[in-house]
Amino acid sequence: MLRLRSVLILLKLNTLQSKRFEALSSFNSFHHDSSNQSQFNVAIFWDLDNKPPNSYPPYDAAVRLKAVASSFGVVRYMVAYANRHAFSYVPSAVREQRKERKLLNHLENRGVVARVEPYLCRVCGRRFYNNEKLINHFKQIHEREQAKRLNQIESARGKRRVKLVGKFAMKMDKYRNAARDVLTPKVGYGLGDELKRAGYWVRMVSDKPQAADTALRNHIVDMMDKRRVGCVVLVSDDSDFVDVLREAKLRCLKTVVVGDSNDGVLKRTADAGFSWKEVMLGKAKKEGASVVGRWKDRDILKRLEWTYNPEMEKKEYGSDGEVDFEIDDREIIEGAYGKDDNFMQEKDSCAWWELDSDSDLRSSKSH
Repeated sequence: MLRLRSVLILLKLNTLQSKRFEALSSFNSFHHDSSNQSQFNVAIFWDLDNKPPNSYPPYDAAVRLKAVASSFGVVRYMVAYANRHAFSYVPSAVREQRKERKLLNHLENRGVVARVEPYLCRVCGRRFYNNEKLINHFKQIHEREQAKRLNQIESARGKRRVKLVGKFAMKMDKYRNAARDVLTPKVGYGLGDELKRAGYWVRMVSDKPQAADTALRNHIVDMMDKRRVGCVVLVSDDSDFVDVLREAKLRCLKTVVVGDSNDGVLKRTADAGFSWKEVMLGKAKKEGASVVGRWKDRDILKRLEWTYNPEMEKKEYGSDGEVDFEIDDREIIEGAYGKDDNFMQEKDSCAWWELDSDSDLRSSKSH
């Protein structure tokens, strides 16, 4: 019986050592993998109906947002959803700028205000001391040239179309860059075009209530089901996305919320939260490294956790009863060598500093 108990003790010690070794090896492998940020594929989901960049230029806001998301990993997907009203809406700040520009043009036409530096046409390089003259020049010459190029591309087919696209690519890009500063958008303030220029996939949905929220929610769930992302960056203050964030956390995904509500339910649910002001000032990007560090520490602690499962212990050792492992060392040795051996008496007969050879010599002399 004692031999069986000693064998069980040795098996228990070996099992604990193997579990400790597995935990350390998993820690080392995770530390090696976590050093590479590419393990997180980041996806940006932007609810333009709820959180458009009204106070900031759309292109600058989109670029800053992408820079913040890149601190969590590699940005693979950038998606924005909105209905028709979001793209046709003009913020109050933009309306004020247009009124000031119109008043300044009127004063320049009357000669009340004189321009110190001339307006420069960024397509042909001509100079104008009146903004309206620059606009008329741009529309009469460059806008017509752009329309002709587009018509040629649309009418061509096959290889000829490919050649025309390559031929007019630089001129068309030059025109678009100049038109943003000279011409006023016919609808809204160019929100969709600016986001597309920043690399976002912009989708217009129907005007039904909650249509954008439903489409965005379904897109997030679809990406999670296909396991394409490891970090979800949601730009919204809408509390309808709470269930999606909770589902993402249950699937061990990282969640980040960008919004102006400091104590909103989304920021309390997500792993990290930032405001638009922090994104535009660059504070969110600086804090991104510390956020990733906290995520790594938390994942390491989860991997090193060990919980006792009695059912698993019973299956490993095949014993339904409890085994008392608090056995004295003397009992273990007796179980290993047998009760009939005089091993313990021989060990106790001599002092601890004497060798076995000394005790054998002393016993031979006595005989």
